[in-house]
Amino acid sequence: MTIENAIVRTKPKPWGSIDLRPWSQASTRDGPVGELWFERPGIAAPETALLLKLLLTTEPLSIQVHPDDAFARSIGLSNGKTEAWYILSAIPGAQVAVGLNYPRSSTELRTAITDGSIANIVHWHPVHKGDVIFIPAGTIHAIGAGIVLAEIQQHSDATFRLFDYGRQRELHIENAVAVATAGPRERQSPPERLSHARMALTVNPHFALERIDLDPGSVWMLDAPKETWVLAIEGHAQLGSTRLSLGEAVFLETDHAEIEVGADGLKALLAYAGPNVNPDALKERSTAGANGVRHASSCAPLVRTSLEHAALTQTEASTWES
Repeated sequence: MTIENAIVRTKPKPWGSIDLRPWSQASTRDGPVGELWFERPGIAAPETALLLKLLLTTEPLSIQVHPDDAFARSIGLSNGKTEAWYILSAIPGAQVAVGLNYPRSSTELRTAITDGSIANIVHWHPVHKGDVIFIPAGTIHAIGAGIVLAEIQQHSDATFRLFDYGRQRELHIENAVAVATAGPRERQSPPERLSHARMALTVNPHFALERIDLDPGSVWMLDAPKETWVLAIEGHAQLGSTRLSLGEAVFLETDHAEIEVGADGLKALLAYAGPNVNPDALKERSTAGANGVRHASSCAPLVRTSLEHAALTQTEASTWES
């Protein structure tokens, strides 16, 4: 049974930022920080199946691709890397690249990597706060400048670079060609509302990612039968004995905790091991009325007709289309 305040490890990157506010007060005196990794405290803590990060970009990242589990293990790695991004902020005109603008053969892809023209054939899309982008293994992708995003991924650093804007880092041409889907991205399923407080952003064999929106003064029970991460992205709350504020994360496993939501509410990302949504992950215990007095809640989930669900998904969920 485990409930832990996650520690934050900074990762310097040439494309990172020297101002991490409001997400972190970590030092950047040694240079720009591009990634904040949330990790279990203690050197003896077992490695987690999932890795939760924040990425802060002032320049474009490399164009890259990740292998699936089978390829990763064929070259001696423990597993591949499927990931998802949730856009926390984006400057006007900020973009990410996902997939190519049209299909290429392996020979054409290899040539594009070798001569640098790969930068001109990836498909760039504008992004905005609240967008979610699913990046399955094999998807060619890149993140542009001016973006802060949360990333949940398989715990792996298996990355093959195709283009790096002249930064003189190694490219991984043969491995990239071997694992890449050299064409447009697959259509992404839209988010699905699970209840008035829960939105499933993406669900796949490796993880489920939800956004939870909890009303001021409400009280909830969070159930984590397997590895679970909670990252506060707005507001604050008391999670068990831990205060959870903007940019902070908690790790839970085989445990549960009460969430007492603060006066300004709590918006958070909830991530846990896949392949299915946990229907009992979050249950409301009481809610605060207009006079601030808490009242018992029925905890009933939203049940809608298919037409109501379709309308809700279209009007309330932030989707990301090509």
